Amino acid sequence: MPPAPSSRPNPPAAEAPQCAGDPRLTRREWLGTLGAGLVLAAVAAGLGWWTGRRGTGRAGAAPLGARALVDFTLTERSGRTVSRDELRGRLLVVSFLFTSCSLSCRAVNDRMAELQQALAGAEDVRLVSLTVDPRTDTPETLARFAARYRADPDRWLFLTGEKAEVYRLIETSFLSRAPELETLIPGGFVNLDHLAVVDRTGRVRELIHGLRPGAVARVLAALERLRHESGV
Repeated sequence: MPPAPSSRPNPPAAEAPQCAGDPRLTRREWLGTLGAGLVLAAVAAGLGWWTGRRGTGRAGAAPLGARALVDFTLTERSGRTVSRDELRGRLLVVSFLFTSCSLSCRAVNDRMAELQQALAGAEDVRLVSLTVDPRTDTPETLARFAARYRADPDRWLFLTGEKAEVYRLIETSFLSRAPELETLIPGGFVNLDHLAVVDRTGRVRELIHGLRPGAVARVLAALERLRHESGV
């Protein structure tokens, strides 16, 4: 008689190992972060619409047309100090991130990487990414994160610093805050997935949704308009 089939279950197939620092997600991680990302995006979008209807977020926050880059002193991922003076006279594209974020932050950084490529040789433009989680996002952490996107340290800055200083800069110059978001997003900043376009005088001229189709083209068009304004 042939031997009875074994009742022991077959061992699970081994998953291919991921290299340290590999930004790719496994299928299980992708599904998990997708669900969390969709919830976060829905809450953020709802609050963004709500604060937009009110005109401002927290009481006292300036509308977009009145916002401008304030003086600041922060630390770049390289460890060097960066101040407002270093960026004076340049066009800026500013993004917002926290490195523990999953899909949405990676997608916005993908757009920034596309902008870096499209703006190669444009010495009048700097890309700036501000963390909203400075306690976690040390210069070393930001350096590893930036390396995933091959960010040029001379053209794409990743800034962190004391929490009060970082939050003062972001809230005064760029984004409103909503207490309802603070359990989901460090600082409770609204429109975290937007890209801010800043003119040579430091005025914030546009906030462009970084997750929508055509975001890169819209940023490039905004920069070109600002060049024409200044006669460059």
